[in-house]
Amino acid sequence: MMNLRRDVFQAIADPTRRAILLLVAAQAMTAGAIASNFDTARPTVSKHLQILTECELLEQKQNGREIYYNINAKKMKEVADFIEPFRQMWDDRFNKLETIMKAYQSKKTK
Repeated sequence: MMNLRRDVFQAIADPTRRAILLLVAAQAMTAGAIASNFDTARPTVSKHLQILTECELLEQKQNGREIYYNINAKKMKEVADFIEPFRQMWDDRFNKLETIMKAYQSKKTK
């Protein structure tokens, strides 16, 4: 299970793959439609799609001769759930820091 989790985070570490996820979050798209949004070779985009599919962030659906890619909401939620406690911890730290800085600023102006 840890191996799979590492793959997910490696997948979303890449800016092109994050851009692909944002594109298909709105609607299912074919590989060609996705590739048309990037200035890279089609095989490069296909490799990104393969990686995102292998770690289950994207799902493939056949529609006639075309394969459409769409986001796997369940998997994305797992990733978000994993990150959430860290986000909360950092929010708390930044809020405390902000309180300290405001107190410091008001002391300086007096």
